[in-house]
Amino acid sequence: MRARARSNRDEGIGVAEAPRGTLMHHYRIDDNGLITWVNLIIATGHNNLAMNQAILQVARAYVDGNRMQEGMLNRVEAVIRCYDPCLSCASHAFGEMPLAIELADAADNVVDRLSRG
Repeated sequence: MRARARSNRDEGIGVAEAPRGTLMHHYRIDDNGLITWVNLIIATGHNNLAMNQAILQVARAYVDGNRMQEGMLNRVEAVIRCYDPCLSCASHAFGEMPLAIELADAADNVVDRLSRG
């Protein structure tokens, strides 16, 4: 004999707090219980503006003309880890996150590049 699960609603939402922030899930299903629509709002989306503003502050402190100063990669990594440890993979040791930063001029020509990993 086969058991069949039945839905009690055709739409549902879930909200959960995770180490990187609030996760929101919104689903709709059809009469057969198959998902027909999904909207996922993850912490990276919530934190994107704050991460960009913090990275801009790092750039203002570590970019001197057409050069980036030593330590910028570590500072950018620290910013990302503050807002979204899952994005940078919290299981990796600090200072080992693969990262590349390019500095471009007004004509979009790359004038400096820092990278690791």
